[in-house]
Parts: sequence; C-alpha cells; structure tokens
Amino acid sequence: MPTIRPLPNKPLIEAIFELRWQVSRDEGDPHYTIFVGRFYDRVQNQYPFHESLPTALVPAQMAENLVQQRFRSGKGQWPLVQIGPGIVTLNDTDGYIWQDFGQRAKSLVQAVFEAYPEPQQLRVSNLVLRYLDAFELQPGDDILGYLSGKLKSTFTLPSQLFDDTTAVLPAPRNLNILVSFPTSRPKGDILVRFASGKHKDRLALIMETAVRSEGSDLPGMPQGFEKWAEGAHKLTDDWFFKFIEGELERKFAGE
Repeated sequence: MPTIRPLPNKPLIEAIFELRWQVSRDEGDPHYTIFVGRFYDRVQNQYPFHESLPTALVPAQMAENLVQQRFRSGKGQWPLVQIGPGIVTLNDTDGYIWQDFGQRAKSLVQAVFEAYPEPQQLRVSNLVLRYLDAFELQPGDDILGYLSGKLKSTFTLPSQLFDDTTAVLPAPRNLNILVSFPTSRPKGDILVRFASGKHKDRLALIMETAVRSEGSDLPGMPQGFEKWAEGAHKLTDDWFFKFIEGELERKFAGE
C-alpha cells in the first residue's frame, strides 16, 4: 500500500463511493422493500441514526438510482451511507482518511450482497470512487491563471477572440471543463472536472476527480471489489498529489 501523506488542511469537500445495480424500469426492484430492512440490520452498529429523505415519497418503481434512506452514526454526523432502488453510497467529509473509508466501502459492499434477498440477481451496473475538492479564490482572481499556476493545467482559447474589436474580456466569469481518459488498473475511466463555484460562501475552483467502471470493465462482484477499490484510490490519490505538488501541497500540509 502506498504511503499516504496526511494533509491537516486538505481541500476536500466530499469523498463518495457509489455502487449501482440494474433495476427494471417497468417493475422497479421487487426486492427493495425487504432489502432496506435487511440492509439496516447489517449496518446499524456503525450507522444507527436513520433519516428518511424527501425522495422516499417517490414510489420505488419510479425511483431508479434515487437515494431515499440515509444512515449515520449520529444526528448530523459523517460518514454516512445512503440507499435507494438500485443504488448505495458512502459519503465522508472533513474526517476522511482512506484507511477508514476504504474499509467502510468494503464492508458496505459486503452488506449489500448479504442483505439482497436474491444476490444472484443483483447485477452491478457501475462503480464510482469520486472526490470533490475546493480551492479558494480571491475576488478578482484569474481562474485560468490559478488553474495553470497552481494546478499545472492549461486551457486556452484563440487569443484573437479577445482582440480590441470584440470587446470581450479574457477572464472567464464561469468555468466548467471535463476530461476523461481510459485506464487499465482498474479497468474503466478516470475523469477530472474543473468548475467555478462556491464553497462555504467563498469563491472557489472546484475539482472533481473520479474513477468509474461499468459494463465489461467491472470486476467480478463482490469478490473483485477490494482490488478495484485499492486501484481506484491509488489512481485518484496519485493524480491529486500531482495536481497540487509544490505550493498547494505545502499549504495543505500546514508547512
């Protein structure tokens, strides 16, 4: 396992693991009602506090991949797990560390397959490990300049778009850039998104990093999940530290 460097001032907004499985669009998931109770039996020691979300009012037959129930260790506490017809997620925020999160993800997958009344009918459709990070901006900051100067990522448009005749200022007001690349370990895709936004009411550049596997790229489940999870984390972790190497890494490490 690679050495994980702690970042006391990490920019993490949220870490998310998501598992989805196929649900009939005509009939919904016939096992969902029983599954919810059996699932809670298996996770209540870690997540005893239950919240029924507003989406729980949507009939299960119409709620494919829509989270409806949430379980926490206590009111307002993280991490948490969420389930709905065809979907389960694990979410964490400030307290995230991979050693804990990865183990929780493995336990969650095990609970899903143990709780599902007909596990042989549970056909996983995709796996996603996703991280959202926020890099604070100051009013007037050039977001493209921050992207290239701090995160080593350059995006440019033809300079003639901003010549004197167009009256267009070269600093973008909004930004949303998404790129994805195929990966072999684990099989699937890694995507990176940069977007302008706000975090804690402050201007920020939001970075999403995610590994996603679906279809023929999926490992055999549940036995292949641990290897997939470790590979997905290794890849996202490597990319994150390459993006922030230098000034930002020193800042987040508290140096």
